[in-house]
Amino acid sequence: MTVQVAPPPGAESGNRLPKAAAKAQKQQEALARKEILAPVSGMLTVASLIVALASVCSVVPFLLIVAACRELLNSPVDTDRVWWLFGAAVIVLVVRALLQVVALSWSHAVDAGYQLTLRRLLAAKLTRVPLGWFGERSSGEVKGYLRDDVDALHFLVAHARLDFIGALVVPLVTLGYLFTVDWRLTLVLMIPLIAYMILFSKIMDRDGRDRLAVYTRWERRLSAATVEFVDGIQVVRAFGQAGKAHREFQDAVEGQVQAAHRMKTPIIRVQAASDIVVMPVFVMLVVVLGGLAGVGLGWVDPLDLLPFLLVGLGIGSSLLGLGYGSQALRAGGAAALRLHELLQTPELEIAETPAGAQTGIVRFEGVEFAYRTGHDVLRGIDLELTPGTITALVGPSGSGKSTLAKLLPRFYDVGAGRITIDGRDIREFTSEELYRTVGFVFQDVRLIRGTVRENLLLARPDADTEAIERATRAAQIHDRILALPRGYDSEIGVDATLSGGEAQRLSIARALLADTPVLVLDEATAFADPESEAAVQDALAALIAGRTVLVIAHRLHTITGVDRILVLDNGTLVEQGTHAELRAAGGLYQRLWEINEAALGALALVEETR
Repeated sequence: MTVQVAPPPGAESGNRLPKAAAKAQKQQEALARKEILAPVSGMLTVASLIVALASVCSVVPFLLIVAACRELLNSPVDTDRVWWLFGAAVIVLVVRALLQVVALSWSHAVDAGYQLTLRRLLAAKLTRVPLGWFGERSSGEVKGYLRDDVDALHFLVAHARLDFIGALVVPLVTLGYLFTVDWRLTLVLMIPLIAYMILFSKIMDRDGRDRLAVYTRWERRLSAATVEFVDGIQVVRAFGQAGKAHREFQDAVEGQVQAAHRMKTPIIRVQAASDIVVMPVFVMLVVVLGGLAGVGLGWVDPLDLLPFLLVGLGIGSSLLGLGYGSQALRAGGAAALRLHELLQTPELEIAETPAGAQTGIVRFEGVEFAYRTGHDVLRGIDLELTPGTITALVGPSGSGKSTLAKLLPRFYDVGAGRITIDGRDIREFTSEELYRTVGFVFQDVRLIRGTVRENLLLARPDADTEAIERATRAAQIHDRILALPRGYDSEIGVDATLSGGEAQRLSIARALLADTPVLVLDEATAFADPESEAAVQDALAALIAGRTVLVIAHRLHTITGVDRILVLDNGTLVEQGTHAELRAAGGLYQRLWEINEAALGALALVEETR
């Protein structure tokens, strides 16, 4: 299988960003790096000054050795001065090593502390973004922010600035000294340096940034595909679909390999050429050729070649770090931009003052919502949900049922209108108060890495064993938990492996334990096995007494006995009433019911033929 590695939109043929837009994007990336690194900028400045001093100290020993060599060529030789020069060179080298150790230790200590602080900041940020933000991203993407992107900043914090200071100071000090020896040979020495800078600019050009963007996109896709593949492998193997599940993972692997090849091949070629032009052998060849020509023309004294051969050859090594760190620099810059954008994600407005107990009267007043401007999902929704009633949401796929239900627990905020509980806008609730008022069970079950008991206690940390068992019995999961190796103390993913239906029933028990006055269910019994579905329905019917219940229904035969059915179509409330009233009306609900009955009939026929 061949996976096509597409360039990012801005790099597609004939669709490259205009220069002005590209310049603006580059400025945005620079601003993001500056703001992300602002907390450590002052500390890195101190480390940079230490590195600058260390860089000077790395050149001084060579100057002292040149002076010692000149003295050795004198007649007579002042041995005391020679020994003094060599001793001073050794002392300066030791000082340089100590300064380098201090600077690197300082920068790495700063980096370690900054990564911890940044991860805490990001984790705190994620507690304040709308819950719907997580629904739009895989767990691999979220992990990418907290781990991979923060790790990518390591080079920017611990190395980039220090490497740049070293690569700048060493050549400047060296060239400044060599200009005092002979300016013509210094210009000759600059030929390989200029060649290196030209080649280095090729590594950092727009094409290189585009290739890195493609590689980063495939890398994040592979990370997400890996998590999903591992999480779902038991289910897909049980149903004989391992090959299907493996295909997405394999496509991501092949895509990343091709993207890496496209990104690295041009860089390797250019970097190989740039390494050659600053290699000591190549630089020495240029200096010797230039020196021989200068000596032949009488421009240069042969003894003046000595400092160029001793000092000038070290310039190239100080520049090599820039080339080898270019990819890490670009990756760090891209990570900084993503983290900056994450930190700019709008947060839910959280009230600070809690109100009293809630009875559970819910009203949607002129509610409208759109995921993107100009693409409305819900329009003009007006409805009231009262305590002790069950209201079901039905409608064709894409009609807005799940979106409407997720607005109540504030997975998203409404675009227009408002949602109230007992007359109070839910945006005025504190987070704790809202989730003590509104409980929810959706098909996408989320369990933490902990014991079964810990998963249940998320709903009510002070719940005792009796309350926990009452909720699990009602959700028909108590006996299954007792069958686990350590019962309620079995750990999810270690010695407790639950099927999709069992995990769903555990989440139902958690919602029941929370005992909220308002409850949102997304086909809560969708994954329950046929034997326990009726029991779970009965338990729910008994336990929802006095609550305000909103149910998203995908199977219409499960909600025929509810108090009211709301029919959505294309984001608009088109019908409402009881099951009998809506069937008699002969509208959209009746057509959906006929489709549901036909599907049940076909399923029954299949069961009979087995």
